Amino acid sequence: MDTNELVKELQFRTSRSGGSGGQHVNKVSSRVEVFWDINSSVVFDDGSKNRIVQKLKNRINKEGILQVVVDEDRSQLRNKNNAINKILQLIQNSLIKEKPRKATKPHKAAIAKRLDAKKKQALKKINRRENWN
Repeated sequence: MDTNELVKELQFRTSRSGGSGGQHVNKVSSRVEVFWDINSSVVFDDGSKNRIVQKLKNRINKEGILQVVVDEDRSQLRNKNNAINKILQLIQNSLIKEKPRKATKPHKAAIAKRLDAKKKQALKKINRRENWN
């Protein structure tokens, strides 16, 4: 993944952010929204795009745009850098291939231990029943 090429495909929008900062918050657009159009991207092939869409389907809108909003800091530049890092991390994590689960069986000792525990529990209940009457 070429991060420089990917950063060139990102679109940014700024707006005023809430939170701490006093009058500064009311004057400066420090909130940063980052948009990335997955379908028109030239950085990834179709297989990678499909994997990204599958993993991030809850964060992608109907037009195929991934959106990240950051307003953690009072500085627009720091928020922009955080947003870029966040979207790159999301994309990178979505491209990781998960190992398929291998079906396993419990070993004989584990089965014997479980059955022994069941027998002890059943005996305990039976003994309680006999002592109750």
